[in-house]
Amino acid sequence: MAGPLSPSAQKIQNLLNDLGQPIHVVEFAATTRTAAEAAAVIGCDAAQIAKSIVFRTREKNASVLVVASGATRINEALVTKALADILNGDRLMRADPEYVRLTTGFPIGGVPPLGHAVAPVTLFDRRLLSFPTVWAAAGTPNAVFAIAPDVLARLAGARIVDVA
Repeated sequence: MAGPLSPSAQKIQNLLNDLGQPIHVVEFAATTRTAAEAAAVIGCDAAQIAKSIVFRTREKNASVLVVASGATRINEALVTKALADILNGDRLMRADPEYVRLTTGFPIGGVPPLGHAVAPVTLFDRRLLSFPTVWAAAGTPNAVFAIAPDVLARLAGARIVDVA
């Protein structure tokens, strides 16, 4: 949609600009909060949605971001295995909405894969690399941006792994 971006979406646009990326954040009137909603609004397959799911470690309270295909269900055992060198016996758990907003600076449904208030350990779903373009949240439940998945993984400082 045309017009100025909301402050959270503008923050992501500014970050993309600062990173030298010729990418434009788009805000829609309709919600893009879930992968299915985003795919319907954008007009792509849900598998092309790069959903950002936040976890935290139980004892160290460290933030872990998993960027996965919108068509897959994250296998927490695979995520734990991929983080074995970091977890050192600590347990992984899903983050609650308050933790998500505190550590990312964004609400659930609008969490982008980069630009978090607290830098997370980031895992990137290998399946996303099969697409020329994926769509990621851009700070609000109705803002997204399109990007090549390998570029997104690099910008997010992510480890590329199987998460589903």
